[in-house]
Amino acid sequence: METNQKKVFVSGCYDLLHSGHVEFFRQASAYGDLYVGIGSDETILHYKNHRPLYNEKERLFMVKAIRYVTDAFVNSGSGVMDFVPEVERLRPDVFVVNEDGDTAEKRCFCAERGIRYVVLRRIPQDGLAPRSSTELKDTLCRIPTRLDLAGTWIDQPYVSCLAPGWAITVSLEPTFEIRERCGLSTSTRNMIRKIWPVRLPEMDPEMLAKLVFCFENDPERSDGIVSGAQDSIGICVPGLCRHYYDNRFWPEKIETCSDETTLSWLEERLCLIPMFPRRPGCSVVEGKDLRVPKVRALASAAERCWNAILARDLAGFAAAYKASFEAQVALFPAMIQPGVQDFIDRYAALDGVLAWKMPGAGGGGYLALVCRDRDSFPEGAIPLKIRRK
Repeated sequence: METNQKKVFVSGCYDLLHSGHVEFFRQASAYGDLYVGIGSDETILHYKNHRPLYNEKERLFMVKAIRYVTDAFVNSGSGVMDFVPEVERLRPDVFVVNEDGDTAEKRCFCAERGIRYVVLRRIPQDGLAPRSSTELKDTLCRIPTRLDLAGTWIDQPYVSCLAPGWAITVSLEPTFEIRERCGLSTSTRNMIRKIWPVRLPEMDPEMLAKLVFCFENDPERSDGIVSGAQDSIGICVPGLCRHYYDNRFWPEKIETCSDETTLSWLEERLCLIPMFPRRPGCSVVEGKDLRVPKVRALASAAERCWNAILARDLAGFAAAYKASFEAQVALFPAMIQPGVQDFIDRYAALDGVLAWKMPGAGGGGYLALVCRDRDSFPEGAIPLKIRRK
C-alpha cells in the first residue's frame, strides 16, 4: 500500500476521546501519515495534578483504532514537552497543534529542527457540536457541592471561641451549572477535583471530609487562610448534616439526617436565585463585629433551624433560617455588597418567598430562598437535589 511520504506528528493526553479529537486527527492527516504521541499516566498525574480517567493502555488502544492514525505510542518524556524523545526518533516533517496547544516553546523546538509547524483552528465536523475535554469533564463531573443552611461562620475558631454552636449543611447533587465565587464552596470542590476529577471515592464520608479539609488547608499555604470545615463536610457527608464547633477547626461532633421524607420536604422548599459572583477584591471580613451576644444569636438560630427541619415546621424553619442570616450579617456586615440588597428586596416581596440568605461568606453569588412550596419558586429559580448517598 502506497502512503504519503511526509510524516505528521501530534501529541496530547486524549483522555475522554471525543469527536473533536477525531476531527483534529482527520485534519492533521491531510498533511501526511499521522503519528500520535500520547501523554503517559505519570505525566498527566504530575503535569495536570490528577490521574487520567482512562489509563495509557486504553487511550493508546482507542487512538490506534481511529482510521486517520498511522501509528500511536506513549510519550516517554515528561511535562508539557513529553514528546521530545519521540520526535527525535520519528523525525516528522510536520508538527500539528490546535489553537489551545500552540506555544512559543513548541514553535522554537520545531524551528530548530526544521519541522513545519501548523496550528489548526477548533472547527467541528459539519453538523456536530464543538467538543473539548475540559467541557466534557465539567459535564460528567459528579462531585457534589454544598449549601449552608444556618450557623455559617461558626466553623471558624475566631468565631466559635466566643460561643460554640452548630453549622447546618446539605450536600447537593451537581444538577445545575455551579458558578465560581458564588458561595457554593467551589474552591473546595475544585481542590477535590485535583484528586478525583469525576466523583468522590466510596469511603467513610467523615473520613473523606477530613482528608479533603487537610488537603485544601496545606500548612504551606502562603495566604495563611484556613478554609472552614463546613465546606468539606457539606460536600462529602450526604443528606442533611450539622457539625458542632467549639474553638477548633474540626467539629467536636457531626450529626446527620437521611430521612427521605425530611430531605424531600426540604427539596420542595429550597431553591437558588443566581445573582452576580463575588467581585474581585471584595473582602467580606472587613469591618467584622465579633461579640459574644452576636455569636450566641448565630448559634441559637442554627439550633432552632435544625429542630424545625426535623419537625418539618415550615414557619419555624423560615424564621430560624432568616435569623441565622441576619446574625451572619450582624457579625460580617460586608457580606451585603452593593447590589445584593436590591436582589433581597425584589425576591422578599414575592408571594410564597418566606426567607432568604446568601450561601457561604456572601458578597454575591446566589440567594438561597425558602419558599412555601415548589409552586412558589420564582421564575428562573434553580431547584435543588439533595444527595442521598
